[in-house]
Amino acid sequence: MPLPAAFIGIVLIWSTTPLAIKWSSMGTGFLFGVTSRMVIGMLLCVVILMVTGRRLRHDRVALQTYAAAGLGVWATMMCVYWAALYIPSGLISVVFGITPVFTGLFAVTLLGEKIFTRPKIIGMIMGLAGLLLIFRYSLNVGAAAGLGVIAVFTGVLAQSSSAVMIKRLRAGVGGIETTTGALLVSTPLFVLCWWLFDGAWPQQVEASAFWSILYLALFGSVIGFIGYYYLISQWPASRVALIPLMTPVMALLIGYLFNAEKVGVTEIAGATLILAGLWAYEFGGRSKGIRICGSG
Repeated sequence: MPLPAAFIGIVLIWSTTPLAIKWSSMGTGFLFGVTSRMVIGMLLCVVILMVTGRRLRHDRVALQTYAAAGLGVWATMMCVYWAALYIPSGLISVVFGITPVFTGLFAVTLLGEKIFTRPKIIGMIMGLAGLLLIFRYSLNVGAAAGLGVIAVFTGVLAQSSSAVMIKRLRAGVGGIETTTGALLVSTPLFVLCWWLFDGAWPQQVEASAFWSILYLALFGSVIGFIGYYYLISQWPASRVALIPLMTPVMALLIGYLFNAEKVGVTEIAGATLILAGLWAYEFGGRSKGIRICGSG
């Protein structure tokens, strides 16, 4: 696949997944939506491994990598799917835009990386200021919306820490193998949560929910991550870092056009601060950091 096509594809996939997450829970419940997505995604990954003749490694470091990735997927998706019940899809993508910042913070703590420069510190402060602005606005809308922002932020922390743990293990496991291993670990957890807290099959699945679940399973859980790992293996990290700068803007626009999601002045100001801070963080220091992004 041509690299520019892969780049555009990833931007489109990660811009549309927040809205697809909202639609996948319509009439089904968020637990059924996320669980069915992960089950289908896991089966697709297993099929891909069988067709390509690849095998999952079973050594200790590889298993630890699958565990770190799987627990990150479970915690992140549970937070995001629950939050999607209360906040617009565009805001989910905006809040997730600060993932590289917290990935950098965890890298300093767990990996001992020295990546902070003045522009990066300024970028972090701007990003946090934007997040606080959005959180304050959400509280004015309602307590549930404020909790939704907190849930997405918790998902950011889960994904960031998971990415750094994978980096720390240095298992050298390929993208499709890591994705498959992560789904093999996380999918039973999703099934268990659905069984304990819901356990009921939806009497009717709306067409929008059905197609959203399939879309998320195929593109969000499989093609998106395979394409992303392909990009980071071929392109400089600075170019791949453009993805989290573009997806929030696209997600806000898609939510407005296709789901009638209104964005207030305060939300736009907070989103602008987050994106400007992310730009300063990504391109201010030009240091080699970990670039893990995306909202599902």
